[in-house]
Amino acid sequence: MADNPLQRLDAFELVRLGKTSVTVGGLVAGVLIVGAALIASQLVAAGLQRLRARAAGSAASLYIVEKVVTYGLVLIGFVAGLSTMGLDLTSLAVFAGALGVGVGLGLQGMVKDFASGISLVFERLVAVGDFVELPGGQRGVVQEVGPRATRIRTNDSTDLIVPNSVLVNDLVINWTLRNTNRRIRVPFVTAFGVDKQKVREAVLKAARSVSFTSPDDAVRRTQVWLVGYGEHALKFELIVWPTVEAVRRPAAIFAAYTWAIDDALREAGIEIPYPQRDIRLRGLFGEEGDEALTSLRLEPSTRRRKARAGKAASNNDAAHDLELEDPEDVPPPAPGGRS
Repeated sequence: MADNPLQRLDAFELVRLGKTSVTVGGLVAGVLIVGAALIASQLVAAGLQRLRARAAGSAASLYIVEKVVTYGLVLIGFVAGLSTMGLDLTSLAVFAGALGVGVGLGLQGMVKDFASGISLVFERLVAVGDFVELPGGQRGVVQEVGPRATRIRTNDSTDLIVPNSVLVNDLVINWTLRNTNRRIRVPFVTAFGVDKQKVREAVLKAARSVSFTSPDDAVRRTQVWLVGYGEHALKFELIVWPTVEAVRRPAAIFAAYTWAIDDALREAGIEIPYPQRDIRLRGLFGEEGDEALTSLRLEPSTRRRKARAGKAASNNDAAHDLELEDPEDVPPPAPGGRS
């Protein structure tokens, strides 16, 4: 009977470690086992990724399963490969410990990022699909948590590669943690002397007309606050709770609400001030009020307000973009734009 090729290769000794000899056949068999484990881990990962794409509701849980299975297969294949080569793993424990200390000192950053990645996968404080804001102000959706770094895609379709230790050790804002909506504040100003109740009613009506504003309930209500006095204006804030889907595009939210507020204030005839110095003329050539303006060939303010009220409604592009169901349908922003 012909000998197995691997049995013939076992006759060729490559190296001897104590009482253990490593042969060509053992080395080939070990490499084949490790290679098979790597291929199996890639196939399993691809299958789980397709399943995760279809099961949007359990994507985060499937991501954990994917990482545990792929890492486990690679580790098992590596250990099985060493055993097949004939190496006694217990005899290598002391050597591996010393080697681990040396590698750890030289690769502290990489080991730190790997441990942080394991923490992210299991704690799920930052998971795949979450919309996060980094310490530097960059914002985006978590696409992948890798062994060393996390890939985050911004709303401008730019990928950010962030070390895992940054997400664990630094202050990171997770806007969609636990899948709940968040309150935002949209500042705006009006001229001194305006009717505050009229401002409140106009801005609340504008905010509730925006489709991604969450309905009021006992805890979360849309409000208008007067927060201070500026040099030339009263400072207000719109306090509003947008939907979870809209929270993923914060810059577009602020743009949409600001546009709606500006339309509402103009429609209500509420003045939006500019830095200025007022000079009040109570009389001019014996005339006052609109008659004095007419003498200067200036149009009275009542006519200007009526002319503005007759203008057609404006188009709120940011609100329109946020109403699209698929973010991929949104046209690419202009260079330097943010959404």
